[in-house]
Amino acid sequence: MSHFEAIVRAHEEGKGRVPRFIESGRVAAIVVNCNKVIKAQTVPGIQVSVDPLPDGVRILAAVAPGAKIKEPVHICIGVMAPEGIQRIQAQFEIGAGAEVDFTACCSFPNAEHVQHFMEGTIHVGPGATMRYHETHHHGRKGGIDVVPTSHITVDEGGRYISDFNLSKGRAGKVELTYLVDVAANGLAELHARGMGYGDDQLIVHETIRLNGENARGLAKARIAVRDRAHSEVYGTTEGNAPFARGHVDCVEIVQDEATASAVPVVKVTDHRAQVTHEASIGTVDKRELETLMAHRIGEQEAVDIIVRGMLGE
Repeated sequence: MSHFEAIVRAHEEGKGRVPRFIESGRVAAIVVNCNKVIKAQTVPGIQVSVDPLPDGVRILAAVAPGAKIKEPVHICIGVMAPEGIQRIQAQFEIGAGAEVDFTACCSFPNAEHVQHFMEGTIHVGPGATMRYHETHHHGRKGGIDVVPTSHITVDEGGRYISDFNLSKGRAGKVELTYLVDVAANGLAELHARGMGYGDDQLIVHETIRLNGENARGLAKARIAVRDRAHSEVYGTTEGNAPFARGHVDCVEIVQDEATASAVPVVKVTDHRAQVTHEASIGTVDKRELETLMAHRIGEQEAVDIIVRGMLGE
């Protein structure tokens, strides 16, 4: 099986349409296994370049001002081997008034001793919109560390919306760090969803700084842990300009001997800004559980349904 076939097969488990889109040549796409560039293709309105590094790749994606990219740009990154280190350096430049969606599938199906590091720099130009949906598919052994960090800058009137989702396989150790600076009339939404079991660890750091008038921000996390797994969520939103509005929203479900913590931080440096937060940690909702069990669904199955519903599945 070729590297391309292996990485495509891994992605098929969670998103069967991805291989067809990639192979069609009608969409911009990047496929990488460890530090090997399997495929890199572009479409009008976006430039994509991928350069190999000793233990990873450097990615540059630039969307032309005013361009409307109809189909999502697919980024398929993974390590098929049971051991290895992968470092991704990624830079995204979204031109003024442009609109683009990215779908990133990260696969580590055989991981026993794998480390994946990502350093991202994202610039969303004035009036532009970027959506970034990232889904992880891990194996059953939990032998992986995932450590992505991103600094995002949203210019006036720009919009940045991201969604990180990990619910396939063992999480291993995942530590996400996002920092977003939002200018006037801009919007930033950070969504993180994850599930851990065994001795997995999920740690989320999300910081949104609302620096311009009428800027908006949402940091939202949904985490479920069971067995001996552990989760930590740190959500920070700053209102640093007139009429800025921000919210931190965290829900963690804990089962068995798992542990969880949430640290929401709200900060206001302009009296006309408003920032709020809410956090909840505990077991599944008793009323939801009783409702499902009243329909002759077993307790454990009912719990699984509630958890996966919370994770958006």
